[in-house]
Amino acid sequence: MSQPLLDVIDLRVAFAGKEVVRGINFSIAPGEKLALVGESGSGKTVTALSLLRLVQGASISGQANFDGPEGQCNLLSLPERALLGIRGRDIAMIFQEPMTALNPLFTIGDQIAEVVQLKQGLAKAQAAQAAIKLIADTGIAEPERRARAFPHQLSGGQRQRAMIAMALACSPKLLLADEPTTALDVTLRGQILDLLSELQQRTGMAVLLITHDLNLVRRFAHRIAVMENGHLVEQGTVEDVFAKPEHPYTRKLIDSKPERDVASASSPVVAAAVLQANHLRVAYPVALPGLRGWFGKSEFVAVKDATFTVPPGKTLGIVGESGSGKSTLALASLGLLPFSGQLQAAGRSWSRQAASNKALRRAVQVVFQDPFSSLSPRMTVEAIVEEGLRVHEPLLSQTERRLRVEQSLEDVGMTEAQFPGLLRRYPHEFSGGQRQRLAIARVLIINPALLVLDEPTSALDVTIQKQVLTLLQRLQRERGLSYLLITHDIQVIRAMAHEVMVMKDGEVVESGTVLQVLDHPRHPYTQILVAQD
Repeated sequence: MSQPLLDVIDLRVAFAGKEVVRGINFSIAPGEKLALVGESGSGKTVTALSLLRLVQGASISGQANFDGPEGQCNLLSLPERALLGIRGRDIAMIFQEPMTALNPLFTIGDQIAEVVQLKQGLAKAQAAQAAIKLIADTGIAEPERRARAFPHQLSGGQRQRAMIAMALACSPKLLLADEPTTALDVTLRGQILDLLSELQQRTGMAVLLITHDLNLVRRFAHRIAVMENGHLVEQGTVEDVFAKPEHPYTRKLIDSKPERDVASASSPVVAAAVLQANHLRVAYPVALPGLRGWFGKSEFVAVKDATFTVPPGKTLGIVGESGSGKSTLALASLGLLPFSGQLQAAGRSWSRQAASNKALRRAVQVVFQDPFSSLSPRMTVEAIVEEGLRVHEPLLSQTERRLRVEQSLEDVGMTEAQFPGLLRRYPHEFSGGQRQRLAIARVLIINPALLVLDEPTSALDVTIQKQVLTLLQRLQRERGLSYLLITHDIQVIRAMAHEVMVMKDGEVVESGTVLQVLDHPRHPYTQILVAQD
């Protein structure tokens, strides 16, 4: 074997004396793609960051021998000045969330040009042209115009491509990619993956991919290393590990695919629909450019002529890429956006008068994508869960409210026995999956008929995702709940939905039962989505 590009020996990382990475060993060959896989808290991101000593307040020991421009060097013992020369030039990193990694005050072109100027010593004009070429190389249309755009003016996929362009500005030998596709739709995920593969083959760089997405690993990596609680529990080629996993934790990860466990959709619908829309249309006003903007406005139609029904106890899944209109449709269904056409929830239409919608607000509730941002960090668990009761059942006594809170928490699998002092705790004291259970308990306490689920598991690890989906399936069977499920994950649609509706550019391009649409897709766009699964 050739000398490895990076050889990590007995890497240990500790915070305040507590080890979170515990003596791990792995290597990456030149041009190789290694996937570091594990759940949140397994230590995979800390491992990648510690290689460049980017973890603040950490005690790092061991060796990370890198074949640098001046021969072998231990990254963990290099002087800071020498390490500064390697960061960005020989080892680059793509962070998980480009919106927080990119500076909102500078254009994309300026941020990429800055890297080129610092690392390659080019003049300002030359660096600007190099930035435009890098933007074009990553497949962003109209690179000269996009170079003048700020991060908030780009889509999620374009921001991620800009991050890749910045990382590849100096043709690094090793690319550290930390969850580079987690926040992206399935089509964009495939595009970014193909782009990374193409650039890797063209430049010959090695890639260390940090992810919890096993489908992505199958498609992208040569080898896989599995982390659990700071330990590397298994390594090998992707083919060998997926075919014959040896460690129980690896088998647990591979087996954590969403499983379908819902009532049959074949029974005839006899009750009135919980949510029904006919020729639903949602449009936003748009200012016209130039003098025309003084005399009139145009409009952007986000949802065009959508017709659908959500029967009692059933799930309608809506799938599509960013900008397809699925989130706008969900907001209209919640009565949060003006619309034209017909839309009825629980047999009633949304009113423009907020006070008259109180009963509907109780019948139609929502569970958001990120429970950490949707739950108030200043409220206790008891205050969060009982909030709906204070609005919709204000005559209940404190004792009655507490009993209802405890019952709702028990329904989602959280009890005082498991979590001592549960009602007095705050959201930051729980894991992502536990916070999502709290979000579900908060809406269940007022007995809604319909839940709008906005990407309820996309921010969760595969094992936690399976637990939350199993919980939602059980609640639907026991309570007869209806779900309007918004997601870009085809596996979640297969596990949860009875009917599915595919949206693109505001239009419903295909709809029908899950078997009809996903097993026999007719529209080319649906075929692309299913192929990415």
